[in-house]
Amino acid sequence: MNLFIYTQLSDEDRAYLLRHVPDTVTPVFRADLDPTQQQAAFQDADMVLGNPPPAWWEQPPASLLFWQLDSAGFDGYKHLQPDAQVANMGDFFAWPCAETIVAGILAHYRHLDELILLQQKRQWDRDAVRYRLNTLRHKRVVILGAGTIAQATRQMLVGFGCSIQLMARTSPDAELHTADELRAALPDTDLVVSTLPGTASNFFSADLIDAMKPGSVFTNVGRGNTVDEAALINALQRGHLAGAVLDVTATEPLPANSPLWTLPNVILTQHTAGGQPREDQGKIDQFLRNLTRFQTGEPLENAVTLARGY
Repeated sequence: MNLFIYTQLSDEDRAYLLRHVPDTVTPVFRADLDPTQQQAAFQDADMVLGNPPPAWWEQPPASLLFWQLDSAGFDGYKHLQPDAQVANMGDFFAWPCAETIVAGILAHYRHLDELILLQQKRQWDRDAVRYRLNTLRHKRVVILGAGTIAQATRQMLVGFGCSIQLMARTSPDAELHTADELRAALPDTDLVVSTLPGTASNFFSADLIDAMKPGSVFTNVGRGNTVDEAALINALQRGHLAGAVLDVTATEPLPANSPLWTLPNVILTQHTAGGQPREDQGKIDQFLRNLTRFQTGEPLENAVTLARGY
């Protein structure tokens, strides 16, 4: 069986995959092929590891049986209806994403970003910072979304005694289900954490930003296109919001002329939130577990239906 590996792997991770893949599988690495050969090799695949460009699926592999995405999200593939079994990475990225956004929130409330700049300048100015510090404890939080990142973030914030509501249209875990319910909750909310997927484009609109409590904080570890970025910047500039922690932005890399670079109340983590030790080996391990399940007729871990979105 031909395995097309779209994921870019280091030499060490490539060797790890080759040591563990069964002899019945013939790996074909995209990185070994001339760009003109890559799509043809993809079309000959029985199995795929990684996230080939959506445009390649205009001529999908006729023999494809199993596709292991190397991401949790798959917004760009929702229009596809492959006959193959498909799995994503489940909650593999959820915990590091939750740690990053909670770390960013703590850094904002405790002014760690400002203190690091003072350290770099060897400037001792404790009183200028100390009396402006805030705490995460007992904050009222709305988390947009109810997926794995949202659930991990909620679990972490519970430890700070936060009052937490999830907002999701259909999830039974959510307390808020409509934009109107969200809008009604925002004036009493200290902190909004967005974990929304890219399919929720522009959901967090200017009117929702305006409905937020003055002095509250917005954070985003979902997708940058889900918030009206111009309205967010305006709310930060005029002081309606106390700050923002953004792992994602509408355009990435963030353009050099974006005000988000220089706003003193913004922390940017540059879409690093999913990072973790041996990240690519973790993707390989997920693939290998599912390969065994596929070959033995067992249900895949983290099986998804692309058109359904989960």
